[in-house]
Amino acid sequence: MKNILSIPVSIHLKKVTHKNKEVLLVLFPYSDTIITRLRKIPGFYWSKTLRGWICSFTEDKLQKIQQVLKTEATFVLDPSLFITKKKRPTKKPRKITEENKTLIRQFVKYLKGKRYSESTILTYFTYVADFINYVQPKPIDELSNRDVELFLENVFVPLQYSISSQRQFISALKLFIIFYPNCKIEELELKRPKKSRILPSVLSQEEVITLLQVTKNLKHRAIIALLYSAGLRIGELISLELKNININRRQLLIKNAKGRKDRYVVLADSFLPLLQNYITTYKPKRYFAEGPENKCYSASSVRKFLHHSTQLARIERVITPHTLRHSYATHLLENGTDLRYIQELLGHSKPETTMIYTHVAKKDLLDIKSPLDTILLSLANRDKKEQKFLLSGDNNR
Repeated sequence: MKNILSIPVSIHLKKVTHKNKEVLLVLFPYSDTIITRLRKIPGFYWSKTLRGWICSFTEDKLQKIQQVLKTEATFVLDPSLFITKKKRPTKKPRKITEENKTLIRQFVKYLKGKRYSESTILTYFTYVADFINYVQPKPIDELSNRDVELFLENVFVPLQYSISSQRQFISALKLFIIFYPNCKIEELELKRPKKSRILPSVLSQEEVITLLQVTKNLKHRAIIALLYSAGLRIGELISLELKNININRRQLLIKNAKGRKDRYVVLADSFLPLLQNYITTYKPKRYFAEGPENKCYSASSVRKFLHHSTQLARIERVITPHTLRHSYATHLLENGTDLRYIQELLGHSKPETTMIYTHVAKKDLLDIKSPLDTILLSLANRDKKEQKFLLSGDNNR
């Protein structure tokens, strides 16, 4: 009688973040035996969200599960299990003198007089206040470029601020020097670091459809569909009022968008039935997406349910509301839409900003032939009597 050897079940072990905590995620084909053994390990439970068995992540739990199931399965260990997140140093509270507080308030008034947006004023105020807090008790009049360098070395680098943040700080400081020219900081010597050229992450068209299909909540699906189909920024979506949705003309009026510009955006024909169903069901009063007491829906709520839908769709990378905007622009470009129209639809001031999508769109790239393909095609088209060169075969026969 032959021994029948059972094939061990393959179990995938991953470390993921769930409800702001690191958890050990266990994925495997359905097995009563494995489920029974997992239930005997304290702390393990089934997660509908992650569609797998999870528990709080510890090294002991990782070793325990491998020990308990070593005779039943083979293990595939995800690289995430070996990555330890570094904690960023915490920012200390400011202790600014009253004299310097007065100076900072005057700087804020100066920015308001220049008609900068509230978000820009807040950003510049924060960086200048942090800088003044750092250089104290040195008088503002005696500040030099070396003080700026030391601030960057001792504050920005340890706190892991991005290059974008450093550029904003330099911009804020340049304005502060104009506002308060008594200090000895030389504006011309203040150099902004070059921007990082990071290509935007985009979804495939198939992934967009899957994302919508797994989102069962009507309101959430309508929000995701509108973010993608109109290429909206998250701030534009949550501030969108019903009066600015023109169903007859298939248009959205985006008021006071980034750079204080208004623009029109096309409503997708396929989105209209979903829009009407959503409005009929939820009956929003003022905003397209409303939270409690008919107020604006929060951006954090959108990010939260989008993250949940991403997990259900089995998309194993970080997807944000802005990813949907990037995907919208990239898919328009792949479908042949002129770059100038895409710039207008996205509300970009500079064409250079829109040009980034030419590096992401894959349609034209896939049409480009490698020189190797061209050479082999040329050889194949020669006289049939000549020996053909086969890349995958033996040419010495």
